[in-house]
Amino acid sequence: MRVQDAYYYLYAFVLVVLALLLVLCFIRAMKGPRIADRIVSINMMGTEIIAIICILALMINEGYLVDVAIIYAMISFLSVVVLCKVYLGVHWSKASKEVLPNEHT
Repeated sequence: MRVQDAYYYLYAFVLVVLALLLVLCFIRAMKGPRIADRIVSINMMGTEIIAIICILALMINEGYLVDVAIIYAMISFLSVVVLCKVYLGVHWSKASKEVLPNEHT
């Protein structure tokens, strides 16, 4: 067995594990009891996809895929920031609506 074959099998095993973890994170994102759990799960899915892209870049010796992974990381980061901003806005608006009626009575 050559060293390249051993790396290929290692990368294939890691891709299978990451795919399984991706499915589990997707289930958590759908079921998550709180919005915060869903946001963390979506962030974790983005990180796993970045790892998958990088491993595929190693497997097929294509350097441009690392650039794609970097761009995906930036987009994933921005999407999580936007989701957190929206979540906090909704949370603060609900909190202000709950406080206002109590002050008038």
